[in-house]
Amino acid sequence: MIFKNRMIPAVAAFLAVGCAPEMREPDVSAAHGARLFMQDCAVCHAGDGTGAGVASLGLGGPPPDLTTLTERNDGVYPEDFVMSVIDGFNRRDHPSSAMPEFGNEDLGPLVQVEEDGVSTPIPSDLIALSAYLETIQK
Repeated sequence: MIFKNRMIPAVAAFLAVGCAPEMREPDVSAAHGARLFMQDCAVCHAGDGTGAGVASLGLGGPPPDLTTLTERNDGVYPEDFVMSVIDGFNRRDHPSSAMPEFGNEDLGPLVQVEEDGVSTPIPSDLIALSAYLETIQK
């Protein structure tokens, strides 16, 4: 009888672990960012990021060439600026106002990013998109 009483909690714990949803770390990789870019951005910015996507026609001008962000920023990839433009935070009265404010949508779970001792929650898809854009710089 003692054996049975010990087995029931052990089996219950095993089944609970087996049924629990798998906890995964948010994907902030450039590969995930590439998938997001093709899904949400390429229609305007083109698959190669040069700004010649089919949906950009009729916007009054092509979207910016995303492959020259580093070049236009004195050789430094402007990560914070890029994420703020995608999010929509840094586009008030900006020519890119035709671009949707993706910050109004679900950009994935928040990831705590620490810089200079300050921890800031940033959506994981925003980090992944920026990581991808950094890989396509000329």
